Amino acid sequence: QVKKQCDQKLLIRMKTKCVPCSLNIDTQCPAGYTKITNGSGTPDCRYYLEFKTYTLSFPGCRHRCVKEFEQPECCQGHWGPDCMGK
Repeated sequence: QVKKQCDQKLLIRMKTKCVPCSLNIDTQCPAGYTKITNGSGTPDCRYYLEFKTYTLSFPGCRHRCVKEFEQPECCQGHWGPDCMGK
């Protein structure tokens, strides 16, 4: 039996919104994503607060999330919706 389908595994990465680090502990990743940072996350961003006519910038934290995704693909020498042909 010759293998016709050679699916590719893709890793989709994203980061949550930047918020005060003390509030980031409870932040969840979107559905289907797995959180790969712990505690209050990574302190690598800034969030902004607007006060009347000016905006203040503060250091914040965010979490990194990943999702594994399988992309259907035919093996070399095969094609089409059913990966037939040679």
